[in-house]
Amino acid sequence: MTNQFFFIGLPYAALFIVITGTIFRYLNFGFKVSSLSSQFLESRELFYGSRPFHWGLLVLFFGHLTAFLFPRSVVLWNNVPVRLLILEIAGLGFGLTALFGLIILIIRRIKNKRLWMVTNKMDILVYIILAVQIISGLWVAIFYRWGSSWFALSLTPYLKSIFLLSPDISSVSAMPMAVKMHLISAFTLIGIIPSTRFMHFLVYPFAYLWRSYQLVIWNWDYRKIRSSRKMKNGIKSKNN
Repeated sequence: MTNQFFFIGLPYAALFIVITGTIFRYLNFGFKVSSLSSQFLESRELFYGSRPFHWGLLVLFFGHLTAFLFPRSVVLWNNVPVRLLILEIAGLGFGLTALFGLIILIIRRIKNKRLWMVTNKMDILVYIILAVQIISGLWVAIFYRWGSSWFALSLTPYLKSIFLLSPDISSVSAMPMAVKMHLISAFTLIGIIPSTRFMHFLVYPFAYLWRSYQLVIWNWDYRKIRSSRKMKNGIKSKNN
C-alpha cells in the first residue's frame, strides 16, 4: 500500500495539481507570477549561490530528461567504460555544484535579517525538499553507482507507465530507500510548483531568444551627461 501511494497516487496527484494549479494561478493572478527576487536586499552571496545552484540543477534536469527520452542511446553510450565514467563523474560534479549553491542560499537566507521579511513558509518548505532531493541524489550517485544505466533500464519504464496511464511499480518497489526518497521528493516538488516561486520559470520570456534586436538610440551625449547637473537631460520632446 505504501508503494502504491507514493509511486502511483503521488505522481498523479502532483501532475494534476501542477497542471490545474498553474493554469488557475496564471489566469487569475498572472501579473503576480514572479520569482520575488531579493537581489536588491543582498546581491553578493546571491550571485555566488544562485549561479552554481541553477547551473547544477539545469544540467542534472536535462541529464535525467535525456535518459527518460532516449534510454537506448544512454545504454549504448555507457557500453564504453570511459564514457560511463565521464557521465557518472559529471553527474556527481553537477550534483555537488547544486548542493554548494543551495547551502550558500540557505545560509544567506538565515543570516540576513532583511531577507526574513520576504521569506514565507513555502520558501522554507522548498529549501527542505530541494535539500532532500539533492542529498538523496548524491547518496544514490555515491553508493549505488552507474545510475545512468539502471535509470534508463528500470526507472524509465516506470515513468513511461505513469504517463501512459498504466502504472507499473514492480521495478521501483524493489529500489533502495535513497532512490525512493529521490523520487518522492521530486514528485512533491512538482506538486507544489503552483504555490511557490517556481512558477516564474513557466512564464519565462522565451520569445526573447528569437525576437529581432531592439534598436536603442540615445538622444544625448553620454560623455557630457556624466558631468551634467541638469535635472532632466536629453532633447525636449516636440510632442509636449
